[in-house]
Amino acid sequence: QVQLVESGGGLVQAGGSLRLSCAASGSIRSLNALYWYRQAPGKQRELVATITRGDTTKYADSVKGRFTVSRDNAKNTASLQMNSLKPEDTAVYYCAAGPGLGLVSSWGRGTQVTVSS
Repeated sequence: QVQLVESGGGLVQAGGSLRLSCAASGSIRSLNALYWYRQAPGKQRELVATITRGDTTKYADSVKGRFTVSRDNAKNTASLQMNSLKPEDTAVYYCAAGPGLGLVSSWGRGTQVTVSS
């Protein structure tokens, strides 16, 4: 029942940075896990980053060292800081949340990120 809305997408050159935000309509305290997924045209949806209520994080190998996920329970927001962007990072990025165990109970509508060469 928590609604998620992403923002911060856009067009950037390779090597640039973007910060994506995910605003929740209600408290995210009860959400054990927040996720960032991405999906490029013609490709499967890919899990990019995970952050738990205990602030443990996990990243896909393709973004490790370049992306940082965080959450702010007081502000009911989550963020994805994206540095050293590459053209292969081009995709629609989705914020998602769930109780854990890999389950997703809430999805955002997505925000487009385009990285030019």
